[in-house]
Formats: sequence, C-alpha cells, structure tokens
Amino acid sequence: MTIGVDSIIDQLGGPDAAARLTGVGTEAVRKWRQSGSIPSRHWAAVIAATGLTLGDISGAASDSTVPGDAAVPSGATAVLVLADGTTFWGRGFGSHTSDPVPVGEVCFNTGMTGYQETLTDPSYAGQIITFTFPHIGNVGTNREDIEAATVAARGLVVKQDVTEPSNWRAVQHLDAWLKARGIAGMAGVDTRALTVRIRDGGAPNGVLAFPSDVRFDLAALRARAEAWPGLEGMDLAKEVSCRQSYEWDETCWVWPNGTGHQTAPKYHVVAVDYGAKRNILRSLASAGCRVTVVPADATAEDILGRNPDGVFLSNGPGDPAATAEYAVPAIRSVLDAGVPVFGICLGHQLLALALGAKTYKLDRGHRGANQPVKNLTTGRVEITSQNHGFAVDSETLPPAAKVTHVSLFDGSNEGLTCTDRPAFSVQYHPEASPGPSDSHYLFERFVEIMARRA
Repeated sequence: MTIGVDSIIDQLGGPDAAARLTGVGTEAVRKWRQSGSIPSRHWAAVIAATGLTLGDISGAASDSTVPGDAAVPSGATAVLVLADGTTFWGRGFGSHTSDPVPVGEVCFNTGMTGYQETLTDPSYAGQIITFTFPHIGNVGTNREDIEAATVAARGLVVKQDVTEPSNWRAVQHLDAWLKARGIAGMAGVDTRALTVRIRDGGAPNGVLAFPSDVRFDLAALRARAEAWPGLEGMDLAKEVSCRQSYEWDETCWVWPNGTGHQTAPKYHVVAVDYGAKRNILRSLASAGCRVTVVPADATAEDILGRNPDGVFLSNGPGDPAATAEYAVPAIRSVLDAGVPVFGICLGHQLLALALGAKTYKLDRGHRGANQPVKNLTTGRVEITSQNHGFAVDSETLPPAAKVTHVSLFDGSNEGLTCTDRPAFSVQYHPEASPGPSDSHYLFERFVEIMARRA
C-alpha cells in the first residue's frame, strides 16, 4: 500500500522542510502535490529522508518497466541497498557484479580532484565511495596517478554519468579502467541525499549491485548488507600490505619530466606497509631517504635488523585496534631502541596505541582533500588530505605524548609528538595525493630528526 504525496510531505515536515531535506526546490515539491506523484529521480532523496521504502511512494510502481525480482525504475541498471533497507537506484558502469555482490561501508569523499588516486588508495579497502563532486571521470585515467597496483575500494557512487575524458594525460576511459579491474560503479544517484544520510546517521553498511540481467533481489541484498560485520574490529592491513620487502627509489612527479629516481640518499628509512600509498614513498625518497618497505606484520627484529635511521608507519585501512595485535609490539621495540618514528593515518593511530592510548570509531569519518587542521604549535591552519574512519582518543594519551594538531571540523585528534623520544605522527596524508601541499614540511621534519641523531 502506497502513501500519498501529501502524507510524505507532512512526514518531511512540510514543503520547505521537504525541499531542504531532499535537496530539491520548493517548486519541485509543489509539482509533487499538483501531479499526485513523486518523479523517480527524487525517490532516493525521499527514501533517505523519511526511511520509507520504494513501495511506500505513490506512483513508484507505475514507473517500473524492467522485469526482475524487484520493481526497477525506468532506466535504472544498478542499485545501492543499505543495511536498513534504504535503496538508491542508478545507472551502472564499470564491471558488472555477480554473487557475492560487493559489500562494504558506504562513505563519502569531498575531494574535487584525484578520483583515480582515491580509488587506488589502500585505505579505502572495505568501503564503497560516494563522491560528492559530481564530475567524476571527466579527465579519464592514466598510468601515473595510481597509489597501488589494485583498486582497494569495493565500488563507487557518483551523480553524473561518466563522460568522455578531456585531458592530455588520459589513456583510458574510467568505465573501461574499472571494467579491467572488476570494480562496479553507479551514476545518476542523488549524492547529496546519500551524503546527508551518512552525515546524520553514520556510515552504513551497503551493497552495490550492477547485474548484467538487470534483476534485483532487494531482500537478499539487504540481508547481505545487514550480515556484514562492519569495519570495527576488522584488520584489513594484512590484505593490502606487500607480501615481501622491497626497495623504493622513485621520487615525486615534477613538471614536465614526471617521476624521477633518487641518486644520493642520506638516510635509510624502513617503511612499514599497512597500506602505503606510492606517493608517500615518493615523498620520502624526494626528501633524501633510501626507503626499504616491509610488510605490515614485520617484527621488530626484522625492522631493526636493517639498521634504519628512521622508521615510517604508513597509512592503511581497517580498525587500528585489530591491527595493533601484531603491529604494536614491533612499534614499542622500535621506540625503546630510540630510532626516530614518523607515522601517518593508521600509522598515527598505531603509534598512539603503542604509547598506551586508545582509539575509537568516528560516526562518519574524514575523507577528502579539503580538511582543515589546526597546528597547535604554530597556530596555523593546514588544509589537508584525509581518509580515515577511526581516531585517537586524546584523553587517553600518556603525559609524555603531546597533542600537536586538531581537526577544525569536530575537534578530534590529528597529531601528536613524544616529549621523551624522537617520535611524532599525524592523522592525515601529508603527501596529499590528491590534495594541497600544506603539510609537506613534515617530511623535512622527519629528516631533521634523523640528522640530529646521525
């Protein structure tokens, strides 16, 4: 039994509230009442704002013309189903899905550039990314702008259909690039409504289905989303980490020559790979470091046996408390040995855990290339690149650990330094790929610490 348009508008709090909550104009709401139905392009926003289902919306069934196990809106070939039953329809692109359908935590990223780097950031393992910027795919893809060999994300959701690329560096359409990597995407979604849903209700579990036969079992999809345990308690670092150690000497991309190779490194850095981005390693190499990358579960003996001048703790996905079971003992031994330590993202959280602090899951996380952070030492505000769903509880840090940076979004911890040993870390990605270069000074700081102890 469907619910009338007037009742739906009342549930939303009246015409003005309906327009605000669903991201449409008041004129659109007036037309809903006049016609007695809500157009399919607005269904996702209404469902997200009210908690209704597709079957509750008056006029929804009449707009379904594709056969299948569920009523499919005209033109829809993909669906995102959240664990609470909220459904977003759209047009699929990239690779078709098959059983088991990809399931993950649905998050949003506010960056306006760098979708290729974002998709290949290992920190997005276990997540379906909603891009708030509408024009995703417009510059195509290339061979340089990847942060790992494989796509870590489990799917992507965008507003506009992917267009033909318009960029001199493009070598492949985003659709073909995703197909080659087995990743599904969907366009035509009201990403504003989905972002508001995540912002207000927290990051939900969801499944993204893009079947080749355009048949959808919504009940089964919802059950799969409900059954997924979520990122809390999940160790994903081992899934994205390298399997054996290797040397890295490639430096940062510089116009017009591209990336280069190191010639005379001054310091040896062992980088522990919890999901390291390539541009992090490039930044270390450009700062004058000879970089040896080791797996996430490398022991203290393996790390210290390489006689490093410094140890770098990389970014990565999952719950830091789960990864800490094998990472913290190694980090504590490195700290006890007096070797300088620099951590970012997951590495920052693991350093805090090694110092005796605790971490917790954020409701919606910080993901984007425009996150404001205040440096408490200098008083300056840095615009940073971030991707994390967990944070360090500053109240649990020991006296010898000083908070150095805080988020201007929610006041959460964004950095720390030890007063009794050469160790510091930040929550964000200072290499900023993609993102601004406000925080590149941190690599220089790491080198200065190693130079003082040389």
